[in-house]
Amino acid sequence: MHGGGGVTARPAAPTLEAVAREANVSRATVSRVVNGSPKVRPDVVTAVNAAIAKLNYVPNRAARSLASRTTDAIALVVPEDTTRFFGDPYFAAIVQGITRRLDKSEYLLNLLISTNDPGRKTMRYLRSGVVDGALVVSHHEGDDSLWEAVGAVPMVFGGRPSRHSDSEIYVDVDNVEGGMTATEHLLAINRQRIGTITGPLDMPAGIDRLEGFRRAMERAGRPSDTVETADFTVAGAVAATRRLLTRMPDLDGLFVASDLMATGALSVLRERGRRVPEDIAVVGFDDSPAATSSAIPLTTVHQPSADMGFAMADLLLRVLSGDNTVPRRNIMPTRLVRRASA
Repeated sequence: MHGGGGVTARPAAPTLEAVAREANVSRATVSRVVNGSPKVRPDVVTAVNAAIAKLNYVPNRAARSLASRTTDAIALVVPEDTTRFFGDPYFAAIVQGITRRLDKSEYLLNLLISTNDPGRKTMRYLRSGVVDGALVVSHHEGDDSLWEAVGAVPMVFGGRPSRHSDSEIYVDVDNVEGGMTATEHLLAINRQRIGTITGPLDMPAGIDRLEGFRRAMERAGRPSDTVETADFTVAGAVAATRRLLTRMPDLDGLFVASDLMATGALSVLRERGRRVPEDIAVVGFDDSPAATSSAIPLTTVHQPSADMGFAMADLLLRVLSGDNTVPRRNIMPTRLVRRASA
């Protein structure tokens, strides 16, 4: 560098050959790993991926977009199985909000549904340069391949990340407050034996809604261990409701951590001959179409799911445009919507 006005040259981008040297394999083997070939031994895949991570190598299939440095594509990453994604109206609302925002831009949305990803396909895809950014919804604590991809591209999370640091951007509601609102309503209408069916406890939404239930019950001097865990599915809620009724046959108030699960709970109450709301009051969470399409319209905690999707996409587009003032923590309001079930 010369004195005064010199410029330091940027280091050359790592090459396929450099990765091959680092991993002590051939260039062809690195290419097979990058392209997801099943014909590479697991230990070799591990060595190559370690070299890719160490050198921060970006596969060459992104080269066609290097001139502009953009692909005009965004990934929506959903670490769930397809049954849950297509069966839960929460996801439909989120996608509706995302596409409403992206319709006003040049970006296309790529959907990645990956309930488990032992081959780390999601990580490789996000690192490969074929998308400019990612939106992540319904993530769990054990989504290792997703967490390995953090930092590969700009990301915005729907829901507080389970491995939260100050760097992640996310859109959420106050799930603790929402859980308290639901439970306090059951207390306010004089229900005496109140229980809850939770979402999965490897997800912040499941943990926080349970925490809200417990806080409200403890403030009222009631036991807060009247809990059964489920998984945000109808089948999981059916099993959990049966367990809870076995423990508490005289249950007269129930907070269910999603509307879809609440429809499962209602079916069990119907088969047991329990009238809603006369014998037992039920409160859900989401205010999704499931709340109004069930046999008994659900009292529920409204969260603005479509608006959350819109906000997620808007924040990511701001990041991609170079805006460095994007807030990390974006919390949207909830409110109780009263219907026939409680």
